[in-house]
Amino acid sequence: MTGLFDGTFARGGAATAVSDDAWFRALLQVEGALARAASRLGLVPASAAAAVTAICAEPGRLDLATVVAKAADAGNPVPPLVRALQDAVGERDAVAVHVGATSQDIVDTALVLLARNAISAIDADLAAAADAAARLARTHRDDVIMGRTLMQQALPTTFGLKAAGWLAGLDGVRLRLAEVVASLPVQYGGAVGTLVASSGSGVALRAAFADELRLADAAVSWHTVRLPIADLAGGLGAAAGVIATVALDVVLLAQTEVGEVSEGGSRGGSSAMPHKHNPVAAISARACARRAPGLVGTLFGAMEQEHERSAGAWHSEWPTLTGLLTTVGSAAAWLNESLTGLRPDTARMAAGVAAARDPELAAALAEALAPTLGAGAAHDAAAEAVRQAVASGLSLGDVLAGRTDVDVAALSPGAPDTGEAGAQVDAALADHARLTEGTA
Repeated sequence: MTGLFDGTFARGGAATAVSDDAWFRALLQVEGALARAASRLGLVPASAAAAVTAICAEPGRLDLATVVAKAADAGNPVPPLVRALQDAVGERDAVAVHVGATSQDIVDTALVLLARNAISAIDADLAAAADAAARLARTHRDDVIMGRTLMQQALPTTFGLKAAGWLAGLDGVRLRLAEVVASLPVQYGGAVGTLVASSGSGVALRAAFADELRLADAAVSWHTVRLPIADLAGGLGAAAGVIATVALDVVLLAQTEVGEVSEGGSRGGSSAMPHKHNPVAAISARACARRAPGLVGTLFGAMEQEHERSAGAWHSEWPTLTGLLTTVGSAAAWLNESLTGLRPDTARMAAGVAAARDPELAAALAEALAPTLGAGAAHDAAAEAVRQAVASGLSLGDVLAGRTDVDVAALSPGAPDTGEAGAQVDAALADHARLTEGTA
């Protein structure tokens, strides 16, 4: 049965990539690869490795219900899974099952395989969201919108530059996650990392094992030095942060009083207010991303592990990383939907800029006063004029009308000055095109 909140928090391909079925497939994929690697080195008969590979490819032939039932007894699912594999292939071929390995070798390697698959799904949604941001940046390169700093109106910018900022962030986390995935290592060290059960061929077996799974080799086991998990946590946490920032921008711009963007589609109704059209995709992306920092913190907290095998910290990683992959994947899927259907209201944006020229006028006043008062005093004088305007309910232009120390008419802003916004949009689009070509 699908969970009540899965539609929000288990959206996209990442959730499927870390399901219980996916976990079983990954564990079996690892055991099969280890058998083949051992066969390549002549440590087990090729026929035995083939038998193990065949049974690992057909989970339905295994008593997985018993594996689930006994997983807690062993502290992890590998011991009962190994017994099930041995029983399934028979005594003769059981020699190719779990060759020289310890349970953590299998679980850790399965975990990085799951992460690789889930991040592939996450990347697809991030790429689609980035493409949507690129379209917005290109289409609205020069459309003015009021910039806000500290939630207050600041100076004009362009919606194209805002979208280009989203684009750069999404492309940036895609690159970071790709680097993490490319460096994910196999885990193989045996009971205490000495490879003592590998008949003197452990280092070579680890290399062959990594090759079978297309993972990086490792000079030593990383049983308690959890850098690969920390790298995954950091990359996924960064992705969640970028997604949350973009989603929050959409939520704020879609406020009724602002109304500069809206989401397309039929989502967003209210149970009590028929007039509402909530930006549900952006809200859901933000909700999913909000769950990530706590999970990242748990994984970093679990890095402190004792001696050759941790008692508890290692175990805490399995559901935590699974949950982190799921929630970041859901956030990416929702953001893709939000940006793909986003409808900017450029007329509303321009009207907002036109109605808020006081910030530009204040900046021009400070610049005009600086030669006589000095930069600091000029800034203070302009800020005082703004305070007077606010207190009196007048525009800044009306407050300045009686001044004789500056030419107020000359200060009045003309067309909104957005500086080098367009050039930066072009640069972000060029970077995106190179990334897209490189991953095609």
